Amino acid sequence: MNKPLPVEFVPPKKLADYPLGPCCPSAHIVGINAGMRTFRPVIDHDKCVHCLRCFLVCPEGTIDKSEDQLQIDLNYCKGCGVCAHECKVGAITLVKETEA
Repeated sequence: MNKPLPVEFVPPKKLADYPLGPCCPSAHIVGINAGMRTFRPVIDHDKCVHCLRCFLVCPEGTIDKSEDQLQIDLNYCKGCGVCAHECKVGAITLVKETEA
């Protein structure tokens, strides 16, 4: 059995190269799944520059950009931290659920 060959990661050069939205089709998550989350993302709206990078990389598609400020649907967020990791201005931090 052949092992898959490693592929060098090449960061996208323009916004159109980023995958858009969630990694699964709409309505794939049929129930609230926040109970397994250890950390929750919190957006500091004073720091947010509305670049939408977090929206683009969220694997669950839980970030809502329809209002003036970004909102995270905590009913479906799994607390993976991808949004906080990718926020270049540090507007998103992870807080322990027990402290939220």
